[in-house]
Amino acid sequence: MNNIDLARRLRKNLTSQERILWQLFRNHNFYGYEIRRQSPIGKYIVDFVCREKKIIIEIDGGQHNTPDNILADEQRTKYLEAKGYKVIRFWNNEIIKNIDGVYQKLKNEFGIIN
Repeated sequence: MNNIDLARRLRKNLTSQERILWQLFRNHNFYGYEIRRQSPIGKYIVDFVCREKKIIIEIDGGQHNTPDNILADEQRTKYLEAKGYKVIRFWNNEIIKNIDGVYQKLKNEFGIIN
């Protein structure tokens, strides 16, 4: 399966945390920015990307907290940064327990002042 097919499959099976953020982003709801979900960038598929601002938003579950996955995420981030993107990561529990804080951090990262 290629990345495009895999991304399509992932779009149909969002996690509950991805669904929460998608409600903020879909239809340019986040201050007019187009943010895509489960989008291929090179050899990776990122959770969300705003190509205009070159920002990637990743949502990490507990499986990302193992030594092997920490290393894999670091390599992934370096690759994406080399492509000119800024990678922002949130833990699943941040989305569930502190969505207002997540929203504020996103506003700051996008340079939205109000």
